[in-house]
Amino acid sequence: MKITKLSILLLFISNLLLAQNKSDITQFNKSLNQFHNVRDFSISKDGKEVYFTIQSPNQEISQLAYIKKESNKWSEPELLSFCDSYMYLEPFLSFDNNRLFFVSDRPLNDSISSKKDFDIWYVDRNKENNKWSKPKNIGKPVNSELDQFYPSVSKNNNLYFTMVSPLGIGKDDIYFCKWEGDKYSNPILLSENINSAGYEFNAFISEKEDFLIFSKYKEKDGQGSGDLYISKKDEKGKWKMATNLGIPVNTKYMEYCPFYDETNQILYFTSKRNNLKSRSFNTISDLKKHINDSNNGLSKIYMTPLKIE
Repeated sequence: MKITKLSILLLFISNLLLAQNKSDITQFNKSLNQFHNVRDFSISKDGKEVYFTIQSPNQEISQLAYIKKESNKWSEPELLSFCDSYMYLEPFLSFDNNRLFFVSDRPLNDSISSKKDFDIWYVDRNKENNKWSKPKNIGKPVNSELDQFYPSVSKNNNLYFTMVSPLGIGKDDIYFCKWEGDKYSNPILLSENINSAGYEFNAFISEKEDFLIFSKYKEKDGQGSGDLYISKKDEKGKWKMATNLGIPVNTKYMEYCPFYDETNQILYFTSKRNNLKSRSFNTISDLKKHINDSNNGLSKIYMTPLKIE
């Protein structure tokens, strides 16, 4: 049994060069610690815009925010202009940076006041500094009377997302819709090399659709909660069996919402990891800073070097 595990580990290392030290995993931006829960991440191709979700402690409130890099320093967070009293989460920038996908329970039009199930929406802009359009529902066949979550789009606009469906393999499953030039095809359930009888969700698709990073929950080879996995395509274009990204990316706490910067080979992800330890404190502000800035079990965005070959 030990030999089998060792063989799997060596094979995994040969396919991925992963950060081996916990010190390589850092919080993306400690200024975001002013918020209770921050999750989801999407960065523009030039690295100057970041979009993310801010949530209340029990997730009753969920809003989209962004920061911009100015003079090599991140600006203060601002809410996206179209956010209102409904739930907004899981932003994802298109390859050209001019379409922002997200998820919301907002009604289909302004004449309706009651919230909808969760759908995939988007806003457009002509150029980077132009204002975003009003939200547009991506419509059928992607959206339905079921909940759709976590949109991720490849360079050719093919869409990957999570859906909770009685026709799926498990509790949450990952689906794919092909872009046909002017519309999306019907959702296709990904194979059992990706999905299982459990929970698969938050899938990030690479630009060329050659790898998929996503979360599985409480798998046998996991660390105890949500873990990040990767699957690559074989020479026939089929998804291979997903592999756990392992320690130190994964912990006994929840890891989810991956985003991979292919240009700079950096993995961003959300985690509820906790290594908070007590010490002596000089002042209340010292105590507050230590609690807020530590990996304290709250939802935060982390980053680590990761080379995918």
